[in-house]
Amino acid sequence: MAESTYRADTQLDADALAFHMKPTPGKLSVASTKPMATQRDLALAYSPGVAAPVRAIAADPDTVYDYTSKGNMVAVVSNGTAILGLGNLGPAASKPVMEGKAVLFKRFADIDAVDIEVDYTDPEKFIACVRGFGDTFGGINLEDIKSPECFEIETRLREELDIPVFHDDQHGTAIIAAAGLINACDLTGRRMEDLKVVLCGAGAAGLTVLELIESMGVKSANTIVVDIDGVVYEGRPGGHERLNRHAIKTDKRTLADAAEGADVLLGLSAAGVFTKDIVASLAPNPIIFAMANPTPEITPEEVKEVRNDVIMATGRSDYPNQVNNVLGFPYIFRGALDVRARTINEEMKIAAAQALAALAREDVPDEVAQAYKVDRLQYGPDYIIPTPFDPRLISWVPPFVAQAAIESGVARRPLEDSEAYKQVLARRLDPTAAVQQRITASIRAAQKTIVFAEGEEQAVIRAAHAFQVQGLGKAILVAREDVVAANMKELGIPAGSLEVCNARLSEHNSEYADYLYERLQRKGYLRRDVQRRVNNDRNVFSACMLKMGHADGMVTGVTRHSNVVMKDVELVLDPIEGSRPVGVTIAITRGRSLVIGDTSVTEFPDAQALAEIAEVTANAARRFGITPHLAFLSYSSFGNPPGERTAKIQQAVEILDAQGADFEYEGELAADVALDPDHHKLYPFSRLTQPANVLIMPAIHSASIAVRLLKAAGGATVIGPMLVGLEKPVQIARLGANVTDIVNLAGIAAFDLNKVPG
Repeated sequence: MAESTYRADTQLDADALAFHMKPTPGKLSVASTKPMATQRDLALAYSPGVAAPVRAIAADPDTVYDYTSKGNMVAVVSNGTAILGLGNLGPAASKPVMEGKAVLFKRFADIDAVDIEVDYTDPEKFIACVRGFGDTFGGINLEDIKSPECFEIETRLREELDIPVFHDDQHGTAIIAAAGLINACDLTGRRMEDLKVVLCGAGAAGLTVLELIESMGVKSANTIVVDIDGVVYEGRPGGHERLNRHAIKTDKRTLADAAEGADVLLGLSAAGVFTKDIVASLAPNPIIFAMANPTPEITPEEVKEVRNDVIMATGRSDYPNQVNNVLGFPYIFRGALDVRARTINEEMKIAAAQALAALAREDVPDEVAQAYKVDRLQYGPDYIIPTPFDPRLISWVPPFVAQAAIESGVARRPLEDSEAYKQVLARRLDPTAAVQQRITASIRAAQKTIVFAEGEEQAVIRAAHAFQVQGLGKAILVAREDVVAANMKELGIPAGSLEVCNARLSEHNSEYADYLYERLQRKGYLRRDVQRRVNNDRNVFSACMLKMGHADGMVTGVTRHSNVVMKDVELVLDPIEGSRPVGVTIAITRGRSLVIGDTSVTEFPDAQALAEIAEVTANAARRFGITPHLAFLSYSSFGNPPGERTAKIQQAVEILDAQGADFEYEGELAADVALDPDHHKLYPFSRLTQPANVLIMPAIHSASIAVRLLKAAGGATVIGPMLVGLEKPVQIARLGANVTDIVNLAGIAAFDLNKVPG
């Protein structure tokens, strides 16, 4: 390795260099989407098989989208003349940035991207080069090209290529800023057409922000552009054609003059340009977007020293309301590629801005707040723009963009089913989405009533509200009315929107106590013990609601350990006859779904228990649309190596044989054998016709180890454990579960894994 002359000035720089160097230089690699394991695979992938798609594309060029990766491939192209805030350092120096952009495309929108660094600064040569290879890709993302050349380059390439060409430095910032401005206007009671706007910084991004918000209603007569030479006024000498289009007739000459009385101050210039005096001179409830990076034109702390009625955004992740391009370009290209758009037009950009603004007004999942180490994110002055790690972005923004492309006539193909498209988008980044979508479709039709036992907890209240608002069913909170009312007011949830059941005051209280006393009187419980349980124990009361038919399912566990909750519930509910409670977990890895039991209830099951666990788990798999191929796992396969611990597994298989179980099962099997599609070569007598997809563990500790290994080392996405086998649907959340987890478990309770498919 050559000795570098660059020396890192900070620990962050040193860490970044190490990150880019080890274990493999760079941030990208190429992975095949087809198997390359056999001679036939090679024959299909290359010669002679490749001739067929070649002839098909030659006959109909549009089929290139069907037979190649073009439809999901973007080129990230730069000449390195405006790298981040570092200036013209050349194409080689821009490569880490372009690789990084490609990684973001994949991470946030599942788009494959390739970085291309072009060694031309002359616009004509650059345009000719990109035009030459452009048709290889589904879209072109231009990056870090200096102004004003970038304007001509993008305009010409959009005209000369029949695919989306998008200069993110211009449009990405513009779209995110426009989204923030929509919500800032909403919060301050303003209309776009009434805004007085000052733009400081007349580069590519600044002018594009201004032009986008003008296309959304801001009047050009009410805008003033300020660059390094002052106000851009009619008759001012110099300036390029695009800048001069924004010149207005005015006697104002400085930023301070222009800012006086303005509603909106947009900064895309340099650190420290906005003074406290300028901030003080703005209109009441002003909107300041100080987007210079890495240091804004003025910091939020400095603004607060002058006034506290400002809605502010910056380009920094350590301040609220970050204007971050990653909120835009991945999802804009995703929507454009999915309808094979010929370009990205103004309608699509506006649609993206409106989608982002609308998403910010939705309830924010707890995991997003946790990623930013805050208690909660809620629409308001400090949250007008979604955060980049909001998992809903992938299924929220692209449909707006795709629909705008269709309506504006630039799409090659329509969206046959918009809801199905959203589901496809969700599955791109979340392997569990298909499972959740199956549940959602079922329970929306059924509209079951779910009781939320810990109804005074804010996370539970939010989850219950989300469950109802999303149309998943009816929610009942078991809680004291005054506590719920106070929490709902604090959370901004409309009063009266959720039913509250106070255990002490319930009209069914005595009925529940009678039932429970009859059930427990010979197990050491006095009448007053039972009454106390019904009055004070929300799990017991909620389980009674299920038992007596006053609710269809139950969610609990947020404030208590699962074993404590389970004991409470079992005071009221029995296992299904001939069955037992089982913890079922789904692990999704590399396109394979594995259903695992028992992961949470029976610590050391005997042979009978293993057989019952197998029955329950196989039925749960079928509820999820998975045909069970079940394996009892062990350290040995069919007695090799021998050991006493395998005896109970062999007995469990015999029990299922005697019962005539109606699913495919086998055991005992080692994990690698069970998952091997070719294990019949060694064990031709095996009853499994396919690799196992339902795995029965010999004990909880082995189940826990397996699930954690799959998640940590195998990259699996895990759902569960889900409780199955009780006479009524109960789901127990993990201690301190977030809102999304609680909503998902409420959905599983409504779905009822006990129900026999068919």
